[in-house]
Amino acid sequence: MSRRVTTAILLVGVAFAILTLLFGAGSIHLPANQQDYEPAQPIVFSHRLHAGELNMACLYCHGAAEESRHAGIPAASTCMNCHRLVTAPIASVQAEEKLAQAEQRPPRRIVSPQLQKFYDALGLTLDEKQGLVPVPEQQPRPVPWIKVYNLPDFVYFDHRAHVRVGVTCQECHGPVETMERIRQVGDLSMGWCVNCHRTSNQQGVGGTRVYASTDCVTCHH
Repeated sequence: MSRRVTTAILLVGVAFAILTLLFGAGSIHLPANQQDYEPAQPIVFSHRLHAGELNMACLYCHGAAEESRHAGIPAASTCMNCHRLVTAPIASVQAEEKLAQAEQRPPRRIVSPQLQKFYDALGLTLDEKQGLVPVPEQQPRPVPWIKVYNLPDFVYFDHRAHVRVGVTCQECHGPVETMERIRQVGDLSMGWCVNCHRTSNQQGVGGTRVYASTDCVTCHH
């Protein structure tokens, strides 16, 4: 074996060892792997508060997961079921009540900065007497939420099939009820999905036998 070939083999071996150490430590990802992706959103939304402390069901906000391929984001009307009345965190409301009592005046209704962004997008303003009212001649605009979980165009994924057999949201999305800001937990690789299908076929889902396909055309139509 020539010295040049030997040197090349050694260099490849060293490079492989370095990459193994880096991947093992989670320092780098393969191309298109967005595991741990955790973008800042235009409006701060705490899943820890809503899904954790308040114990709100995932499907209350992401009900489309039962009916379509995509879980989607909740409509503004869903948010307003609560936030037409809840305009600030309870700690802020209590602080205002305490201050009002000290100043011997009625407490003012306050709006948190993050909810103000939401109301601005909906074209709403807070009136002390009427509550939230439309701003004249201001058109509502969508909130530019940043999508966290993204699959390539050549991959077909259907939330319905998973939700209907009892796969929990946490199985793919991790413990969202503990997250202040949503991050991508799994690497969404083909192996990650296939291994889950194989395990589910062996162990079932929630005690129910399932037949999760490992055929290529299931996800690559």
